[in-house]
Amino acid sequence: MRAELAALREAALSAIAACRTEAELEAVRLEYLGKKGSLTTIVRGLRDVPAEERPAVGALVNDAKQAVEAALTGAGDRLRRERLARSLAEERIDVTLPGRARPRGRVHPLRALEDEIVDVFVSMGFEVADGPEIEDDYHNFGALNFEPDHPARDMQDTLFIDAGDDVLLRTHTSPVQIRVMRAERPPLRYVMPGTVYRRDPLDPTHSPMFQQVEGLMVDERVSFADLKGVLTHFLRRLFGPETAVRFQPTFFPFTEPSAQIDVGCVACTTAAGTPDPTCRVCRGRGWLETMGAGMVHPNVFRAVGYDPERVQGFAFGMGVDRLAMRRYGADDLRLFYDNDLRFLGQFGG
Repeated sequence: MRAELAALREAALSAIAACRTEAELEAVRLEYLGKKGSLTTIVRGLRDVPAEERPAVGALVNDAKQAVEAALTGAGDRLRRERLARSLAEERIDVTLPGRARPRGRVHPLRALEDEIVDVFVSMGFEVADGPEIEDDYHNFGALNFEPDHPARDMQDTLFIDAGDDVLLRTHTSPVQIRVMRAERPPLRYVMPGTVYRRDPLDPTHSPMFQQVEGLMVDERVSFADLKGVLTHFLRRLFGPETAVRFQPTFFPFTEPSAQIDVGCVACTTAAGTPDPTCRVCRGRGWLETMGAGMVHPNVFRAVGYDPERVQGFAFGMGVDRLAMRRYGADDLRLFYDNDLRFLGQFGG
């Protein structure tokens, strides 16, 4: 056994010295010191050695095992140093190269304008409210005085969801007005920003998804003059004191009387106020529709439990996208949704 042990020791040391990778070294370790390794087998076989020889043979086995373990440790250190040296030589970093700066992100222009709009109304004493984008027929239509056969309830105008006939993507943030009035009593001053959805075509002034800000003011003495004063002040805060603004009579189911509020076309109207009859944005009219507003309809008050003989109020809504076109001089609403960094990078600090 002594001769066998000496030969095994020399073979192990030679194999360790010949290793060129850490994987080869691990294979040698398992071959000699693993559970079924050669030296491990000899250690287990000591019980078969005669008792008088066992101490001497045991000492030789321990010496051989310690020598192999020491050789493995030394070879492992050597191979790690060699790997580190290769890594430093092959993966050297040139510290003289200029650094790679991370691009600085910006707030999306629509979100930035929405925040600015909300700030203007907050400065006038309005609070901010929001609500779910998936709505039911009652909050989106019924409580807002839409007749059962109103075209807006048609699938050609509204995006309904398979969960039920009355489950839909909200077409405006007006449902938030209903939720606020059902939860609180006058006086109320709220703005409701958010994303809304309609089955509109995708063209320079329309999108099936867009941003909207609506507002509501309810108290015992609120008039159309208050509405006009608030919105005129808002537009002049947003666009400057020389902003061209026009109020026109119109119809909305949830307000009476109602008004459409326009601003001068961003694409074609000259300083003299002459529109281009071929303009694809305003279609030659010279004005761009930006807001709808009016006095809250008595039926809406009744739907939320208010007495229309005791309270009055006005509501308004605007598409942030069209205001952004007016504000930034863009002639195509789709630019704000194309995710083209060449366009979006022009906004913000």
